[in-house]
Amino acid sequence: MNKIFTVLALVFLFTEILIAADSEGNVLRIKRVQSEITIDGLIDPVWAKADSATNFFQKAPYYGITPTQKTVAKVLATDDALYCLIVAYDNTGLIQVNSGTLDQASGDMVSIMLDTYNDKRSAYKFAVSASGARDDCRMIDDGRNKDYNWDGIWFSEAKVYSWGYVVEIKIPFRSISYDKTLNEWGLDFDRWIAHTNEDLYWNKYAQNEGLRISKFGHLVFNDVKPSSQGINLEVFPVAITNVSLQDDGKYKVKPNAGLDILYNPSPSLTLQLTANPDFAQIEADPYDFNISRYESRFDEKRPFFTQGNEIFMASGKESNSGFYKPLELFYSRRIGKKLPDGSDVPLLSGTKAFGRISDIEYGSLLAVTGEKDYKVDSVMHKEDRAYYGVARIKKQILDNSTLGILFAGKATEKGNSGVLDIDGAFRKSDWQLSYQIARSFEGDKGDFGFSAGFMNFSRSYVLYSRTRYIGENFEGNTIGYVPWKGTAELTTIGGPNWYFDKGYLKSLLLYVGESLNYEKVDDYTDRSIILGINMQFRDNWGYELSGTIGRSKDSDKLYDSRDISLSSWYNISPLWNANLSCGYSKTYNFDRDYLATYFWLNNTFEWKASKNLSIGNDYNMYIENKPDGSLEDITYNARPYVTLTPINNMTTRIYVDNVFLKSADRLNSVIIGFLFSYNFSPKSWIYFAYNEVQNRDPYYDNNGHELPRIMRVTERASVVKVNYLYYF
Repeated sequence: MNKIFTVLALVFLFTEILIAADSEGNVLRIKRVQSEITIDGLIDPVWAKADSATNFFQKAPYYGITPTQKTVAKVLATDDALYCLIVAYDNTGLIQVNSGTLDQASGDMVSIMLDTYNDKRSAYKFAVSASGARDDCRMIDDGRNKDYNWDGIWFSEAKVYSWGYVVEIKIPFRSISYDKTLNEWGLDFDRWIAHTNEDLYWNKYAQNEGLRISKFGHLVFNDVKPSSQGINLEVFPVAITNVSLQDDGKYKVKPNAGLDILYNPSPSLTLQLTANPDFAQIEADPYDFNISRYESRFDEKRPFFTQGNEIFMASGKESNSGFYKPLELFYSRRIGKKLPDGSDVPLLSGTKAFGRISDIEYGSLLAVTGEKDYKVDSVMHKEDRAYYGVARIKKQILDNSTLGILFAGKATEKGNSGVLDIDGAFRKSDWQLSYQIARSFEGDKGDFGFSAGFMNFSRSYVLYSRTRYIGENFEGNTIGYVPWKGTAELTTIGGPNWYFDKGYLKSLLLYVGESLNYEKVDDYTDRSIILGINMQFRDNWGYELSGTIGRSKDSDKLYDSRDISLSSWYNISPLWNANLSCGYSKTYNFDRDYLATYFWLNNTFEWKASKNLSIGNDYNMYIENKPDGSLEDITYNARPYVTLTPINNMTTRIYVDNVFLKSADRLNSVIIGFLFSYNFSPKSWIYFAYNEVQNRDPYYDNNGHELPRIMRVTERASVVKVNYLYYF
């Protein structure tokens, strides 16, 4: 049987090379078929009708060199769905076939990317690994940023043969938004070959730029007219049971139910509603060590807020560099926030709408939180009922540049507050200028905030510059994350950049720069000089070493500041990956209120013990010195974990997050977590989670006397959650 498939594959490849030779560059014409194609990883005869993409380009590790393996991609369509076939030839026997879940696929992988509005700045990406595990996202800002929170309804299957593997994909048109007046979309294909670290694309991109949606090829519709059939209604009933340990030592069982609704009345409009949601914490936030004067930020994990959040993001954030970070004026964790006693403000309901008319995108969000009584130091407090609103309009200008307006606000019985923002980005494939101007208001108070960033990454040099100003009365924390009131910053760095077509070293960057940072609380402008080097090697590892020296002032102390940091990444094997970063600085420790030196180390490691089993650890160490140079304390934080994925879309994960203090010579806290999840149908999940928290926090008897600080269980809870998609 394998010999038959091998012969068919060779005939198939030869035919596609002849067809591709007569094609018009990177143009693929999509043809219509009458009946639905079975998604099973087999090359059915109907695929012979389709045009092909075969001239794949190697982006890495050897730029422009002919790929070591052949790839063929095809696209067909019916009136209600797009179908894609990708044949990945590889007879080495080294194909990495790893089980995975949605957005956690690994190993050898292929993908199709679709710019369904042909706007040259946003696209969908659908990826499938050799094992059949799936990954999807929205690509924005001309490919510079990705939103992995997007979750669509699509279907795929993969099948491995002795000569390679085959992936088939079905994307219902009603699962994506698009401009139904267009007769062509932007298109590209991607293939990752794990054992050679090859990154292949159908289209050619400049070595210094990376993937750019503005350089996609063309998917031309001949006799196909995409249409969204059906009501396009997604209904998610949610059932949940929460069992938690109470202060009296008894367990409380709390069953609950909720409802999520997603409705697409047209290909360019999505409505979302959540009623009585219960956002049970599936996995605790990681341990946070913070010695700065500003609060820490944590990622959003609640599906209602993460899905469709792309529209509310400010333009211009570069996900690869992270150099320019616009003000986050809508920080959804403010809604249903965590209170000082550890409880959460209840979210009663929420609704969201987002869509597009021609070159204008729009979105809005409304949410209502309930009242909540809580206690701090034996004193009762009350969190009032609150109403939150966010509105967004974004327009495409000057080819693929953008201009947007955002409003975010909160209303309670005590008053209203909010912020109004104008932001946008001017961009070409190798540079981008982003800007943001905001005005906050709270009663009769208010102030301005501003940020801007310029990034130019050419083949011979780099130039980055960013600036930020936040007025001392700017209230950006009501519904956003802007804790730096009364500050201003200007940082510029640049230097030569080299790419090497041969040899072990792939690229080298040297840079120098200057940073000015003003804080009203100190009435002083910190000044520093920045030096750095970045080296990337052919076998997919590299490092960046940077240092700063300057003059700073904190809490009335004027001092010579210095900082050196190392960041490195290691992905030289498809079986394991690691990251190591460390740093040393002389800075002000606001947690202990003194000036001293400080050292930190972070390390992550994950090993694919088998295609179904991963073992890893996140390790952090923080060394605090006293002003005289002697040791204050060392904090060790480790989070070892084991992940078992017996089949695609089913995962069991166990982790232990522990904190050890050298000064006490003992563990200070331990979090034990267990999670089972099964994505048994599109957007339908079964979750079982167990979390237990133990620590040595102060503990008192009924008479108010402090008891010995031994490890005690302060929180123990388990959750069973089921949500099922009804798709009309």
